[in-house]
Amino acid sequence: MAADLPEEIKQLDATLSGIESVLDLDGLRSRADGLEREAADPDLWSDQDRAQAVTRRLSAVRGDITRFEGLRRRLDNIDAAVLLEDEELLAEAAVDLPALTADIAALEVRTLLSGEFDERDAIVQLSAGAGGVDAADWTAMLLRMYLRWAERHGYATEVFDTSEAEEAGLKSATFQVKAPYAYGTLRSEHGVHRLVRISPFDNQNRRQTSFAGVEVTPAVELSDHVDIDDKELRIDIFRSSGPGGQGVNTTDSAVRITHLPTNIVVTCQNERSQLQNKAAAMIVLQAKLLERRRAEEAAEKQRLTGGPQDVSFGSQIRNYVLHPYQLVKDLRTGTETSNTGSLLDGDLDDFIDAEIRWRRAAETQA
Repeated sequence: MAADLPEEIKQLDATLSGIESVLDLDGLRSRADGLEREAADPDLWSDQDRAQAVTRRLSAVRGDITRFEGLRRRLDNIDAAVLLEDEELLAEAAVDLPALTADIAALEVRTLLSGEFDERDAIVQLSAGAGGVDAADWTAMLLRMYLRWAERHGYATEVFDTSEAEEAGLKSATFQVKAPYAYGTLRSEHGVHRLVRISPFDNQNRRQTSFAGVEVTPAVELSDHVDIDDKELRIDIFRSSGPGGQGVNTTDSAVRITHLPTNIVVTCQNERSQLQNKAAAMIVLQAKLLERRRAEEAAEKQRLTGGPQDVSFGSQIRNYVLHPYQLVKDLRTGTETSNTGSLLDGDLDDFIDAEIRWRRAAETQA
């Protein structure tokens, strides 16, 4: 038996006890009971949106309980193997310990997501910045990266809109990640992402720097009361562009909504029906208005408390260097990797976990 195994178990037990305190297991079980009673109401499914919200919350709460109980059971099994000094059980424990340590650390990160909207789905908008065709191609690469990240975790996604650039790539894209705590998990991705590489569009093989913006907002819920006066909206209908299924590009089904007081513009063209596109566009508009309200409230609080002003807006949060060397580095947390291919294929968890810890530390110090 490794001499440090009992100490590792002791440290993991302390971490898991802290997680249990933060999660409030008794409170979670009580919440699950209440949601189960609500889900059993035969009238619930007369309101599809409410029913789906209830079942998703119930699934998330049950998931938290099951996840914690599974980790506690695995740790108890390892502890029992140490007490029994059974060589076979100790060998199994040694194999499981690294994975258990990683799983407990991941759940610990999850407990740091305690913001007002952290539990919600995330709406992500990507937009090409400086860099011409390379920036548009970079925007398409980011869309694939985030969708692959969601796919790795089994999270559902819905792409509301993609606007193709003239030569290659995307001018912009908007999609939703439908998973518990998607917003809290992804909101540190908000900012400017910088790519350095040999441009595949330059016949002289010169190095090109390009930028893309990532905007992350929480999805709205029925309780948010985002009032939108129809008189404040300009709705334009046009023909969808780009690839699509039969009928998508042959009718005027795409919808662009402009909120006149704020000049916020949202577009949806990925559905066949004009009504479906309008409904999806309204979801994005409501999310943007909710985030705007939250930002205004935070700015007012910052002004009243005399806190420091944010002077980093518009600067990149992460560099992706593919030439002359391979390195992705987050400028806030210092997290980096030379395995750029894996990261661009959606292996973002190390970066996201570090960002969540960094953000929580910054909020604690504020």
